[in-house]
Amino acid sequence: MAATSVILEQLGATRADENGRALVSGPDEGLHPSAHALDCANSGTTMRLMCGVVSTIPGTHELTGDESLSVRPMDRVAIPLGRMGAHVRGHGETVTPPLTVTSPGQLRALNYRVPVASAQVKSAILFAGLVADGDSSVSEDVRTRSTTEDMLRAAGVSIETHQVGEGREITLRPGRPLRHDWFVPGDPSQAAYFAVLGAIHPDATLEVLSVEASPERVGFVGVLERMGADVRLVENGQFHALRARSSTLRATEIRADEIPSVDEVPVLTVAACAATGVSAFRAMGELRHKESDRFAGSMALAQSLGCRVWSEGDDFFIDGLESATHFLDFTVASTLDHRMVMASAVAGCAGAGCTIEGASAVSSSYPHFFRDLALLQ
Repeated sequence: MAATSVILEQLGATRADENGRALVSGPDEGLHPSAHALDCANSGTTMRLMCGVVSTIPGTHELTGDESLSVRPMDRVAIPLGRMGAHVRGHGETVTPPLTVTSPGQLRALNYRVPVASAQVKSAILFAGLVADGDSSVSEDVRTRSTTEDMLRAAGVSIETHQVGEGREITLRPGRPLRHDWFVPGDPSQAAYFAVLGAIHPDATLEVLSVEASPERVGFVGVLERMGADVRLVENGQFHALRARSSTLRATEIRADEIPSVDEVPVLTVAACAATGVSAFRAMGELRHKESDRFAGSMALAQSLGCRVWSEGDDFFIDGLESATHFLDFTVASTLDHRMVMASAVAGCAGAGCTIEGASAVSSSYPHFFRDLALLQ
């Protein structure tokens, strides 16, 4: 969020913080190119969404990131945005950062089927579609989070959504969003880490008070319930609370299409380590293209805790230890990945402890994670 805020200010928007509210205003004449590079830090979401945003701004824009972000593939947004008329250049076939985005401002409408389920790619296309010369549509075979289209619809943009089998088609008519006020609930991907901690800790009751609970965001709850965890979403006014209590877990099969962002897989790996039996993680190849290779990282974490682990293609398997009380004390290098830091910390808190090298990587998404974790002791 911090990187996004700075970038928007570079592009001409203003931000003021007032009584817990962030007031963001765009200039009447529209956003403009920045004289300096737009630093997306460690956030792939920021870079992919900003590719869509700057594609609406005539001129040339440079987007950079840290060492971890600089090896992540951006061809997934470069290809559709290129078809719309924006030129996204990076390094190699996968278009890794730093990126240069050159846009004429007026873009071509696009009908695009996203080859790999990604709310980030979908959102980049929708943002670019705001200045297209006609209606643009995005089709996805697996439904991803609807946050962007819900936000645009609330801001007066004409956008229609149709369910197509297990997927969805979103059609957007170009236009400028109107002023709108939003209350932003807690991130369910962050909440998942506390839910697992509550479920596997030998003596815990936890509640996350405000969680965004659209079906595409909370697949991990169903996974944990299937494992026998006492984890529940409870209506809490406009949004939901997430409650978790100490539980005895059993192994299950976890499919990538249950959790399309796969951001929760590292901590579900920890849950599998505390379960009885062999858990199967199916079709998890997308994990290899995150801030680090989370496929290898999740397996390594499970091994560090004392589990037997193996893989077959894009599937991996964990033979659980029956309880977090059987976890080993371990040391792990975060490889600049905030999710691996958080998963390791959850395992350490519930088990015998751990040492995390590069723990500061968590600041890219959750700067106060360790403070909040300490408050639970």
